[in-house]
Amino acid sequence: MTEAEYRKPQSDEARGTFDPEITSEFALPAGLAAPRAVAEPETTSEFAVPDGLDVPQPPNAESEGSAFSAPRTYSSRQAPAAFTPATGIPVVSLTKDVPWQDRMRTMLRMPVAERPAPEPGPKAEEGGPAVPRVLDLTLRIGELLLAGGEGAEDVEAAMFAVCRSYGLDRCEPNVTFTLLSISYQPSLVEDPVTASRTVRRRATDYTRLAAVFRLVDDLSDPETTISLEEAYRRLAEIRRNRHPYPTWVLTGASGLLAGAASVLVGGDLVVFVAAMVGAMFGDRLAWLCAGRGLPEFYQFTVAAMPPAAIGVALTVAHVDVKASAVITGGLFALLPGRALVAGVQDGLTGFYITASARLLEVIYLFVGIVTGVLVVLYFGVNLGAKLNPDAALQIAERPLWQIAASMLLSLTFAVLLQQERSTVLWVTLNGGVAWCVYGALHYPGGLSPVASTAVAAGLVGLFGQLLSRYRFASALPYTTAAIGPLLPGSSTYFGLLSIAQNNVDKGLVSLATAASLAMAIAIGVNLGSEISRLFLRIGSAEKRRAAKRTRGF
Repeated sequence: MTEAEYRKPQSDEARGTFDPEITSEFALPAGLAAPRAVAEPETTSEFAVPDGLDVPQPPNAESEGSAFSAPRTYSSRQAPAAFTPATGIPVVSLTKDVPWQDRMRTMLRMPVAERPAPEPGPKAEEGGPAVPRVLDLTLRIGELLLAGGEGAEDVEAAMFAVCRSYGLDRCEPNVTFTLLSISYQPSLVEDPVTASRTVRRRATDYTRLAAVFRLVDDLSDPETTISLEEAYRRLAEIRRNRHPYPTWVLTGASGLLAGAASVLVGGDLVVFVAAMVGAMFGDRLAWLCAGRGLPEFYQFTVAAMPPAAIGVALTVAHVDVKASAVITGGLFALLPGRALVAGVQDGLTGFYITASARLLEVIYLFVGIVTGVLVVLYFGVNLGAKLNPDAALQIAERPLWQIAASMLLSLTFAVLLQQERSTVLWVTLNGGVAWCVYGALHYPGGLSPVASTAVAAGLVGLFGQLLSRYRFASALPYTTAAIGPLLPGSSTYFGLLSIAQNNVDKGLVSLATAASLAMAIAIGVNLGSEISRLFLRIGSAEKRRAAKRTRGF
């Protein structure tokens, strides 16, 4: 009897015999119960394979997995290159005695398949590094560097150095103006791991920047063993550190910077005091706006008004002072030279999206300064203030006073950037050298201001890189403050004054000169940095070939 027939209800004849022990009328009497010949196992599918047709699996068969999973015999440490070019793969031997910035930059400019594998070290925890935690640490370090004003290429080099120090060699960092991302692929057949982080706040603190560089240097040192927990602890200490200078020191430095700049363009003691008071008052107003949550555009607009108002007030009161020097000194304390240099540097190194964003930020801040000064100058002209746009041609040559003023300007600029005290002296000397070179080329030599500024800025970049490389530190603390005396404060002021007096064409020419000087500063600093790398032992000539960029064809 089949199983289907066995489960069918029985006929009336089959259940005609009465049994008092049977509780169901459909039960089968004991005599009619036909025993089942073979007890078959119950199957759950009609497509089940019979027992006799089972195909035995080979004893060494691999379990079914993903098509992208790596074979058992594959190891990412001994992974071959994705392909071998017809010319072969050049052997790259990176010397260990050069700064990690140059080694990482060299490898970042190589294709992934041509990068030398990292040497195995004891920095990873037992069982291999925790990839998500390494990527998180890398992104946090990159965030601090980018928020501190570091160039995009240097941020990528630092991120690559951190990953490589923990054995993650197939990493690709990517840096834009507000977003950092990094991707790690263990091998050619495994899925990549990607993480990202957004930079929402920017703060100028070169002391913190130097501490992050020291951490990356220690991580990159093959003779130093730093675990992930230790690296996280040091990074937390860096983030918690207070600024090296209190608020009142920063306000005083802002005033001294404006006073030194006014002397640099021909001012006397009265002008020095007036510019200092105006800059300090503007700094306090900007701090007040920042505490109320206003964007930087309005902070720069408000900070530019007090120096211009004091200069106009002195002119209306017929005080025999050089009012243009007062206003120019106040502008020197506001011009965004740091963001300008970083933006041009990113553009010259091929990071065009980041460069465009940085330069757009510079334009917005500059427009804020222009708005604040133009409002004051407009009311000053209507009140009868006799401001002379041609006063820019009457700057007296006072070499000793100007050299001292340029050094004071660089020193106070370094304090405003929150630099370490050990770097303030070097950047002060670098700023004095920059002004000496500019003055020698422009006044006795008769060279144009743009060319003189470019040469002086090139020396600033050269000396800054040479001072920082063998200290394994960032070059920004040695270069940014030193370009302060070269900023185009006077050209900016006289262009705005001409526009306020309805001489638009003359004002635009002066503003174009200011833009040319700013570009000369930024390009000169970057060119000096690149020239300095020629004096450093980065390795064989093959490495320079890896650093070439595309030429547009």
